[in-house]
Amino acid sequence: MNNPFFKNTGPHGVDYLFKSIDLKVEGSSNDKINDIKDLHTSQTGDITFFHSKKYQDIAKQTKASYCLTTKNLKHILPISCNAIISNNVLLHTARLTKIFYPESVVDNFDNTVKNISDTDFKSSVRFGKNVLIGDNVKIGKDCLIGHNSIIEKNVSMGNNCSIGSNVIIRNTLIKNNVHVLDNCVIGKKGFGFFPDNISNFRYPQVGFVIIEDNAEIGCGSTIDRGSLSNTIIGKNTYLDNQVHIAHNVKIGENCIIAGQVGFAGSTTLGNNVMIGGQAGISGHLKIGNNVHIGGGSGVIKDIPDNTKVMGYPAKNLKNFIRENK
Repeated sequence: MNNPFFKNTGPHGVDYLFKSIDLKVEGSSNDKINDIKDLHTSQTGDITFFHSKKYQDIAKQTKASYCLTTKNLKHILPISCNAIISNNVLLHTARLTKIFYPESVVDNFDNTVKNISDTDFKSSVRFGKNVLIGDNVKIGKDCLIGHNSIIEKNVSMGNNCSIGSNVIIRNTLIKNNVHVLDNCVIGKKGFGFFPDNISNFRYPQVGFVIIEDNAEIGCGSTIDRGSLSNTIIGKNTYLDNQVHIAHNVKIGENCIIAGQVGFAGSTTLGNNVMIGGQAGISGHLKIGNNVHIGGGSGVIKDIPDNTKVMGYPAKNLKNFIRENK
């Protein structure tokens, strides 16, 4: 799937790309690289990255032609994928991504917006005062937008959706019957950068947010767009107030997330997950189906299906109760 929101400057020559990021590669190649994508979505002609054994099962199946990786991981890649050895895979990936998508690094205010009264949506959308709409926006039937909300560029909204007041949305695909309550920020860049003594290097965020049918996003919640993959909120999933969803997080269907829960980047939740208020979920974890996480818990490891946990670090609920009598 081509990126619908960020312009790809590729294809670029292999030699040019690696010279641009100060990465020495043996030999010379006249190959062209079309795009940079994650391991799962990469196709022939793309480059991807592989930096942790946690993703080895996906790495074995990648269709990418090139992959930034380490000496210790290169043997896991398929024969069809050329391993490019790096001593800092994530930094080199970020620098390559910036070449392909130079507009994805910053999120300045959208200067394409117009008052909704000056757009074609004025006759098809119910709206409050001071509503602004950017370029490349699509809005379905029977939608409502509250006071002082800004639907910035690159948003597609389905039918029967309601957007509260003081909401900002960009780089987002919203399906049908979705409710976004007051003061939410959706689709802005995630918190990804590499510390440096002079100037921190920002990781480009070229993904977007997908909110599936019948979901509800509570007041004051923030959902960051993805970096190379997308941030996804599943069907019929409800977020309470002040929930933070970091980049690349994928939440399944029929989940209930209570207030002030925070998700670090690239964690995946299954279906029918329930999380109590003020719980914290670390990054790059896999939370199974039908999992219950008690309020105030700190989750730092994967959780299998049909498990109830609580505490910090989160442990089996029965053990937590036994130890805290």
